[in-house]
Amino acid sequence: MPLNNTTTGRYLVLLCPDKPDEGIRQLAELTQISVAKRAGKRSRYGRSATLRQHCAIVFDRIGVALVRCTPDKHALLAELASTKDSAILAVEPERTVRASMVRRRVSIPTPVPDTRTVPALADSSVLAAYLQGYRDGIEDLSKRLPSLDEWQASATPAFDESAMTWGVQATGANSTNYSGQGIRIAILDTGLDLKHPDFAHRGVVSRSFVEGQTAQDGNGHGTHCAGIAAGPLSPASGPRYGIAHDAELYIGKVLSDEGSGGDGGVLEGINWSIENGCQVVSMSLGTPVQPGQSYSEIFEEVGRRALAAGTLIVAAAGNDSQRPADIAPVSHPANCPSIMAVAAIDRALHIAPFSSGGLQPDGGEIDLAAPGVDVLSAWPAPELYNTISGTSMATPFVAGIAALYAEAHTSHRSQALFDILTQQARPIDLPARDAGAGIVQAP
Repeated sequence: MPLNNTTTGRYLVLLCPDKPDEGIRQLAELTQISVAKRAGKRSRYGRSATLRQHCAIVFDRIGVALVRCTPDKHALLAELASTKDSAILAVEPERTVRASMVRRRVSIPTPVPDTRTVPALADSSVLAAYLQGYRDGIEDLSKRLPSLDEWQASATPAFDESAMTWGVQATGANSTNYSGQGIRIAILDTGLDLKHPDFAHRGVVSRSFVEGQTAQDGNGHGTHCAGIAAGPLSPASGPRYGIAHDAELYIGKVLSDEGSGGDGGVLEGINWSIENGCQVVSMSLGTPVQPGQSYSEIFEEVGRRALAAGTLIVAAAGNDSQRPADIAPVSHPANCPSIMAVAAIDRALHIAPFSSGGLQPDGGEIDLAAPGVDVLSAWPAPELYNTISGTSMATPFVAGIAALYAEAHTSHRSQALFDILTQQARPIDLPARDAGAGIVQAP
């Protein structure tokens, strides 16, 4: 991948899990740089603070190093990765990732007037008979068709949002016996408004991986996503908007208050989540990929290693489509086969016009769909609540419901959790390219 505005100039290095120390030694010897293990659990800041003093840092639970080196050293690393029996398995440029939220309005095309005219008829009596027949036909058709109100009622499910949002209802979370109790959900995003009335008295574990910024959310995106995944059963104001209201929240700030970050911060957030025993990781972030472009070998291996450790990663499919004319492929890192990719639907259960599609086999498929249009959730003060759209909003619905299944049975972990979510999804009238197995459903 060439260096461009989607890469940072740093590199990711995948270490062989059977000989990580040898991989670190090879990395240090080949690049002549200093290598450090990632910062401890209690450090206020992680990767960025360490990289000021060292040229590489290793995320030991997932076996990946973030490296700052010159392009010539990168070429040497890539050559070593292609060598048989090397302890370094892959090398990739670090990408820039951003929050997957849609702020723009969806435009509706203006109907084009029908300028066709009725052919001229020579005789007025013939014209009168023609018009009479036309009127009779229209009247007969109108009697056989449902009324406008009936059509709208059948086309769009009726959701009374006075007590709970349409997303909570559409996913069946309002009728489940589970709450996510005892399950840990990591939200890797822009942080959380830690003083929000819906979370201020709740045990939240937080950590910032962004240099110079605490886990306090200065953007809003992270608070909104955390609210969907695990907001309270009875908010301070307004209807219920959250799914797993008793789950334990782990907030990892991997995106800045401006809504952007790098692969390295995301990987350290995953490393931290696994270290803390989180069964579910929700990532409403990504970067676009080109048609035909394959998934990241390193993120796919991290997805596998996370599953092996008992952690399911759920990620936003991306908001790069302009349907119906243009459907964009699933973005990075959701396009990895071992990471669950989530598309967005609206309250009529139609695919959102911005939602990316599963255009590529062997990675790049959509796994599930969830509510992602006009979704109400928490927001930093002073607003406290906001309604926005995006595959970002769909992703934490799936993460929250994953926590419900994880609570329901201890066998629902890792790949088994992935499988049960897709098996129990409610099929909807959309191709798998758009909605995968269907809309996610609570147990």
